Amino acid sequence: MTCQPTTVRCYGLAVHGHSWALPAAVARTVAKSALWVLCLIGPCWPAEAPSIRFRDVAASAGIPFVLENSPTPDKHMIETMAGGVAAFDFDGDGRTDIFFTNGAALPSLQKDSPRYFNRLYRNEGGWKFRDVTESAGVAGAGYAMAAAAGDYNNDGHIDLFVAGYRHNILYRNRGDGTFEDVTAKSGISSNEWAVAAGWFDFDNDGLLDLFVVNYADWSLDFNRFCGDSDRNIRVYCHPRYLTPIANRLYHNRGDGTFEDVSVKSGIAAFKGRGMGLAFGDYDGDGKPDVFVTNDKLPNSLFHNLGNGKFEEVALEAGVALPDHGKAVSSMGADFRDYDNDGLPDIATTALHGETFPLFRNLGHGTFAEVTSATRLARTSTLHTGWSVGLIDFNNDGWKDFFSSNADVNDLVAMFEPAVYKQANTVFENTRDGKFSESAVDFGLPQAHRGSAFADFDGDGKIDIVISSLGGPAELWRNESANSNHWLILKLTGTRSNRDGIGAEVRIGSQMNAMSSAVGYASSSLFGVHFGLGALTVVPRVEIRWPSGQRQILENVQSDQVLRVVEPR
Repeated sequence: MTCQPTTVRCYGLAVHGHSWALPAAVARTVAKSALWVLCLIGPCWPAEAPSIRFRDVAASAGIPFVLENSPTPDKHMIETMAGGVAAFDFDGDGRTDIFFTNGAALPSLQKDSPRYFNRLYRNEGGWKFRDVTESAGVAGAGYAMAAAAGDYNNDGHIDLFVAGYRHNILYRNRGDGTFEDVTAKSGISSNEWAVAAGWFDFDNDGLLDLFVVNYADWSLDFNRFCGDSDRNIRVYCHPRYLTPIANRLYHNRGDGTFEDVSVKSGIAAFKGRGMGLAFGDYDGDGKPDVFVTNDKLPNSLFHNLGNGKFEEVALEAGVALPDHGKAVSSMGADFRDYDNDGLPDIATTALHGETFPLFRNLGHGTFAEVTSATRLARTSTLHTGWSVGLIDFNNDGWKDFFSSNADVNDLVAMFEPAVYKQANTVFENTRDGKFSESAVDFGLPQAHRGSAFADFDGDGKIDIVISSLGGPAELWRNESANSNHWLILKLTGTRSNRDGIGAEVRIGSQMNAMSSAVGYASSSLFGVHFGLGALTVVPRVEIRWPSGQRQILENVQSDQVLRVVEPR
């Protein structure tokens, strides 16, 4: 590989106007003064144009959203952890829409101004979106954190769950462009600080159940001073000062109500500081399992026993901790097959210096950490990642690794060689079991948080929408220039849940699953995507539905959105 003239990569701020030759995405962070500059040699940028390219079209698309996290001098932990995004087709017109969660005023925790409304943008085609928040009835209340999309009542209209600080909301989609708040009669509580949630059918009865990830026992009364008291510099506290709590599991009764089965399922027996959530059938037994990242605690892997109960097996499965044995600041999660061996792997993000741990599924219920072996360790260690997605952005048939980046503490540069606002990253899958950081220009660094993925314009290339604390949302149109082919399957269950969530689809050596839980506090429900490379006709598509039924499609034409209905 040939390199551009400069392979020196600097992170930080220039001093008194002195300048360096920097890659474009980093150079824009340069200011007139700072406390430090960190420069590293390599890995080099490829001289050729990257195979993956994006362009931010949020402004021209009509998405002026700003995530209002209400930062205060008291540095309440809640301020730095907001930002969930959901991508789903709420009005059934075939185009994926966008929903942003938003914060609230502090200390009231009230949305006392429209600036704090959660926002829903309707996709009107042609990269134009329209704000329909108020007409749809989803402005919300309280300090919101996460969003999860799924058709919990199987009426063909995608519903929405919004998790937040002691204020969760379940919205039933009426199918006429509006939503009804059915939280009170649903049986879903709002007693904890929820930071993530996801829909899955844990008992395969054809009804989506709800898993809610809780962070810690915290309130606005928590007023510990963290930082440098001599300099009177206050920062967000280390999570060790916050008491872990249990997550919640709600079983769908099928009548619009849910039963809290957290205790009897075994989920409540394990406490953590939950951050990310992803579902996958890691042992191939046909029952969806649950992976939860924990902040500075071992991760959790809840193995579905199939009798309404789960056992926590993260340590013996090899995903509780990286190989060095120390808990990291695990944040986002995705549960997909990155190496095309037919087994779902687990991708996570963490703080700079901790790398982004990647766990490869070895089969037989065990994983191996392959962060170094895949070359992710040496490049991801420079970043702090929040949301993550294993997505094939260039349609070459291999899933790439995306992370939305920013530090937790806005004053981190005053204490260590790191920056707060960061550009996002794509680690391109090099098709040999490794990843290489792509020279994608993601524009100005921001305090990025949640992200969602979908093909917003129907061209078969997966786009990205991202939220940022106190900054404009980003909508990255995938403009990767190649002739690779693709296929997107939109599934409709008849014996399974309507969305087909939990279905596994195989094309050749590739395997992907229908899931709406991906990233950090976010949700992507648009179909099952495959990059096909040069393949124009797919000889065989195999679908394993959550009901256990298998369906085979033969000689499927590429470059289409294919709607597949489960046979009755």
